Amino acid sequence: MIDAATLTKNLTELTAHPTSLLTLAGLILLILASLRMRKVPLTPRVMANIGMMLALATVLKVFRLYHLPQGGSITLGSMAPILLLALFYGPEVGFLAGFLYGIITLVLDPYVLHPLQVLFDYPLPFIALGLIGYFKEHVMMGTVVAMFGRFICHFISGVVFFGSYAPPGMSPYWYSLMVNGTFIGVEGVICLVVMAALPLKRLYGIFDRERRSYSLPQ
Repeated sequence: MIDAATLTKNLTELTAHPTSLLTLAGLILLILASLRMRKVPLTPRVMANIGMMLALATVLKVFRLYHLPQGGSITLGSMAPILLLALFYGPEVGFLAGFLYGIITLVLDPYVLHPLQVLFDYPLPFIALGLIGYFKEHVMMGTVVAMFGRFICHFISGVVFFGSYAPPGMSPYWYSLMVNGTFIGVEGVICLVVMAALPLKRLYGIFDRERRSYSLPQ
């Protein structure tokens, strides 16, 4: 049996290597998201709408307002199409679309320092956008939660992998907060404006008619 001293030693050893903990956490999140995504009924109409929204998000990303030197962009609301998918089809579809969009972003705008950094800068933050699907009656709150989920992933990556870019004397935590908080904050405000301006009730009606041809997990 493992005694208390051995367990304490093992935990100390584990916490001394934060990248190991991050790897474990990232893999757990991916597994959970994958389990949810497997429940998505990929009918031709669903796949067509996912493809259309991914194309729209990619176009909006190309016309970016600002591009950070170490990756990351302020765009014309490129997250909005992914958020809409999660709202209308549920979080599972949002998770799937976010994962695919993360891969597209990696291909179009790669900035790779470490495999774990790729995990926290590309698939995971965009998967987090699907969280808005749990807030269908509170769209603005859901948008904030989704963007905050994306921020957390980028913040972790910034602390662990981009801390060396911090000015002398500045904590990696503050540096990551300033960089990621700024561009995600601006991106989030743009998304809030876009979501508030869209005729969501009318769009809900269109998608509700489509949903009758298949069933999504509740």
